[in-house]
Amino acid sequence: MARILKDFPSISLKADVLTDKVDFSQIFGRSAPVHIEIGSGRATFLLNQARSCPQIDFLGIEWASRYYRYAVDRIGRWSLNNVRLLRTDAADFLTRLVPDNSVDCFHIYFPDPWPKKRHNKRRFINPANTAQMLRCLKTAGLIKTVTDHPDYFQQIRKTLIEQDSGFEEIEFTPPAGASQGEWVGSNFERKYLKQQRPIFSLAARKL
Repeated sequence: MARILKDFPSISLKADVLTDKVDFSQIFGRSAPVHIEIGSGRATFLLNQARSCPQIDFLGIEWASRYYRYAVDRIGRWSLNNVRLLRTDAADFLTRLVPDNSVDCFHIYFPDPWPKKRHNKRRFINPANTAQMLRCLKTAGLIKTVTDHPDYFQQIRKTLIEQDSGFEEIEFTPPAGASQGEWVGSNFERKYLKQQRPIFSLAARKL
């Protein structure tokens, strides 16, 4: 029998009611560090990290409806008060609704690589979105990203580090849900490790 997915209004944010710059302290009901995951999938990272770091507030952004609904159900069943989920276009959300100097860390794990050359422009980590993340981050804020796609990784490194984008590379520290030999501990990563694909990680800090 298929799992019945519940909506948890305390977890799921509605994009159509967000018309002005968001106030994270209002969304979470407290003032705390804010981490945003772009492309939350089934919320494996969010679940593990939020449980391990109750002092941090996490916002997960996911466009795919089926993954978003699963993630809301999963987080809601765990009764995690420091996670909110939003189904929207991440680039548009950052540009229009995230205030300057308001985010402590962006997590971007196994983003869609859009491998065909004519689709490369759809990749999330590009100069325009990087400029928006730089604006949104507090001083010394982080971008942490992992991919299995070598070409995309070269683009990521060039965009974040090699083009004087306002970031410096630092050591990548695996999050709480990662087991030994893993960078993130996500479903995608475990699948790719079984297939013996190479995994590339990068952490960048705002100067």
